[in-house]
Amino acid sequence: MTLLWGALTIALISISGSNVNGLQYTPFISAPVSGSGCALLLNGGRSSSFDYNINLLRGSAVPYHTGQTCITYDAINAAYIDARKRIDIAQQKGEWKPEEVATVGELLLDISIQLARTYGLSYEEIEKGLPLIDTSKTLIAEACPPVFTNVECRPGKYRRFDGLCTNLEQPTWGAANQPFQRLLSPLFADGISAPRISVTGNDLPLSRVVSRTMHPDEGYHDHAGTVMIIAWGQFMDHDYTLTGTPLDPINRNDPEECCHRPPHLKHPYCNEIYIPDDDYFYKLFNVKCVDFVRAFPGVRPGCKLGSRNPFNTLTGVIDANTVYGVTEKFARKLRTGYGGLLRMNPVFSEYGLKDLLPLKLDIPDEGCTRPNRSMFCFEAGEIRVNEQLVLTCMHTLLAREHNRLATGLAQVNPHWDDETLFQEARRINIAIVQHITYNEFLPILLGKDIMQKFGLILEKEGYWDGYDPTVNPDVIDAFAAAAYRFGHSLLPTVVERWSKAHKFIASKRLSDLIRRPYDLYRAGVIDEYFMGLMNQVAQAMDDSITQEVTNHLFKKVGARFGMDLVSFNMQRGREFGLPGYMEYRKFCGLPAANTFEELFGSMPNETVRKYSTIFEHPNDVDLWSGGVSERAVPGSMLGPTFACIIATQFSYSRRGDRFWYELPNQPSSFTPEQLQEVRKAKMSRLICDNTDLIDTIQVYPMVLPDHELNPRVPCRSGVLPSIDLSKWAEFPTNSHQQPYISNFAYSPFLTGKK
Repeated sequence: MTLLWGALTIALISISGSNVNGLQYTPFISAPVSGSGCALLLNGGRSSSFDYNINLLRGSAVPYHTGQTCITYDAINAAYIDARKRIDIAQQKGEWKPEEVATVGELLLDISIQLARTYGLSYEEIEKGLPLIDTSKTLIAEACPPVFTNVECRPGKYRRFDGLCTNLEQPTWGAANQPFQRLLSPLFADGISAPRISVTGNDLPLSRVVSRTMHPDEGYHDHAGTVMIIAWGQFMDHDYTLTGTPLDPINRNDPEECCHRPPHLKHPYCNEIYIPDDDYFYKLFNVKCVDFVRAFPGVRPGCKLGSRNPFNTLTGVIDANTVYGVTEKFARKLRTGYGGLLRMNPVFSEYGLKDLLPLKLDIPDEGCTRPNRSMFCFEAGEIRVNEQLVLTCMHTLLAREHNRLATGLAQVNPHWDDETLFQEARRINIAIVQHITYNEFLPILLGKDIMQKFGLILEKEGYWDGYDPTVNPDVIDAFAAAAYRFGHSLLPTVVERWSKAHKFIASKRLSDLIRRPYDLYRAGVIDEYFMGLMNQVAQAMDDSITQEVTNHLFKKVGARFGMDLVSFNMQRGREFGLPGYMEYRKFCGLPAANTFEELFGSMPNETVRKYSTIFEHPNDVDLWSGGVSERAVPGSMLGPTFACIIATQFSYSRRGDRFWYELPNQPSSFTPEQLQEVRKAKMSRLICDNTDLIDTIQVYPMVLPDHELNPRVPCRSGVLPSIDLSKWAEFPTNSHQQPYISNFAYSPFLTGKK
């Protein structure tokens, strides 16, 4: 795709002594530049009235090379000054919030758009050329947050909450508030920012039309996977990705309202999902529009210029920020300040039952639908903890595990202070999350062959020396906006509760549990939900999606309709500038299709036929839609395109993480004995240790029980060994003190679950 703007030019701005937001700028005395004054040389001579006039006034001509165009530092500075007239950038000393990062992102995008128009830049020049400009030699440098330019790193034993310094050479790699990394250059309608359109130049079919045509609720079931796959998958998704977007200013809950506002009062990021008049469902309620806002533009490291690039407010590495948060300040808020413990709510202590998560008191309506003012949701490390009750259960499980580890470590090392206990428990908890993800979740999702091909199989013993400082662990845009949303296909219509005897008790509609986790305030109910998660069959991995999320998502109390998650997926991918499904097939080494007929075999015939009725060309098919419609790879739950994107992400997350739990020779490395203990971690052990009533469980809860392949075993059986925390014992010595030997130093830490 080569998009050329007409060589629109900006008139010479009179900038002698311009003052913008207190900024004094004197023309022709620019930041230090190379002798020619060129920030970027482009092939092909193009006139720029700006630079031509500048040089006439100077009385000299910039020595352009023949047949080349020079983007000068002066032109960039002028674009900066012009942009500052429209955009107020945040002045922040401490931690940057997403909306503050966005102000700098908007400024850089505005400058990039101005330069693209001024110089008539092609698509390639926007993508490959603009990011080469050294903005530290321009006025942009004064607006660039320090966190994007000069971060100093010192190797340490514990990772930072914000992910900075995961890579010592590239400190921002893997950090929070970084742009998503792109596997493929983006496709914007205007080459720089406008959402993707058809390859024919027409509009793509409405997101809702794709949703209702291609992804109806057929209700097929998979015959091996349990709903626990979805629970862990979403929990891990919220360890990875949260796109920075404008939120409504009052409770920061839903996107900004767009549909019911006149144009002059709409948020500039509004990108509503329009509903066709003949919609089988929404026409019943006269709904014509669903609110949706675009993602904020991000800030590239070094405040580089280029096309719009959304950013991730979470870290790009697997670090259990679901439990601990992504800022030091918030992590402190989650802690008790003693014994290394997280704050919890001992609501059932009189019954001898384990704690729940603490109440969310500061912004009680954030991410939560409250029936009355006396009812509160839960607080955890990640803001979406209350998004649906199953996710809240997973958050509770891992918070309990942290406190269980901290308590055990305190018994083994009574001399450790609160900070040491907290950080060591956190370090082990992160390792458990990493191990379960790669040892239980990914093999079911991807299958052994794909695991092997992408280097995802864990070592059985010894260290894995696979850290590669040239690998960027930042989250891939196609992973966040499409591929890792595969789980939407697996979602059940109802969520079941089962007894400790593995008998069905009751169920609730999924839409009634979204943002309403209040069932957990009934004693013993969380255990029943966990029993349900490992006994209920997941939906099949296919293009059928339950109406619970295509018609009833985030439904308000008493309402008869909600939003459409599938439309959200399509709309998000388009506004991210994700190329279509076909481009990712090619990236993954699969054959392309220039006609719909060529897709036969890759997906069901009826699916291909339906695509041909709503899309003009196979290249237009959205990545999420095409990805969930593919036939699965043998031994995998996923089709080849999604398997490729997801495996690539998890490969980056392992190879690009300096704190990865299997690594040797790092300050954060476990001893060989400790590493062998971490390898004992299992999802089943996690559930046994952190629930009250469950005493039998299948070895692998993400798969239905099977007498031979996946038997149910007692929690106290040797089949599910516990991590022996005595391997973390330290013996402080000094001249006045005998070595202190804990009673727990030489015996495995007992979990209390018998």
